Amino acid sequence: MTDDARVELCGLSKAFPVRGGVRPVLDTVSFTVEPGEFVSVIGPSGCGKSTAFAMLAGLDRPDSGTVTIGGTPVPAAGGGSAQCAYMPQKDLLFPWRTVLDNTTLGLEVQGMPRRDARERARALFPVFGLAGFEDARPSQLSGGMRQRAAMLRTVVQERPVLLLDEPFGALDSLTRTEMQAWLQEVWQRYRWTVLMITHDIREAVYLSDRVVILSARPATVRREVTVDLPRPRELSMMTSPEFADVEHELLEVLHEESKRALVEQESRRG
Repeated sequence: MTDDARVELCGLSKAFPVRGGVRPVLDTVSFTVEPGEFVSVIGPSGCGKSTAFAMLAGLDRPDSGTVTIGGTPVPAAGGGSAQCAYMPQKDLLFPWRTVLDNTTLGLEVQGMPRRDARERARALFPVFGLAGFEDARPSQLSGGMRQRAAMLRTVVQERPVLLLDEPFGALDSLTRTEMQAWLQEVWQRYRWTVLMITHDIREAVYLSDRVVILSARPATVRREVTVDLPRPRELSMMTSPEFADVEHELLEVLHEESKRALVEQESRRG
């Protein structure tokens, strides 16, 4: 892993126009992600987590501040970032394409010949637990397998940074736990630089090296918490006192911010 995968958000601010004025969403958000690090971003609903990700992916631009990956500024909105692969919460698999052809879509859009794209993607099917389903349709896959296919489509582009926006949010509890264990396994194998949005505190603690907590809107970085737990992390670790201590710290800060957000909403109504 090289410094090409180092992510830096510096003084990121953003507001959106609303009737009668503007609504500030981000307020000088700053943090870094080191190459090969797994960092989760948590915060109250609507605080601007996905807005920050859109800027990292080159899909939106800040009003002020900078976003750089490997020291290179992320291009203005619309161009997309050649250094990030972005996986949204929904798998967005096309029902009329086979699973293999869904996973090659990003490569084909970039201009890679279809045959070469299929060869590259096919090599990852065993790693992602999808061997034998290359010619299946998305409707024939379970929810967890669909998410694996969506992630394969993301990582096969070989970008240095992965942006995961609630990748397991739509899954049932058991499948979600299985996917968390699987993601940890493949991440330890490939050591991608990962930024993940989640509302699941346990998921953040289980998977992350560090957790960035954003405040209520307009968001600032409220706290950064290092998850100093040994890897690989067994699921049984979730019941350990050390795990519970980190989880409690995160929950305490989030509850404070949620209360503050409610107070501000009530004051605006008044």
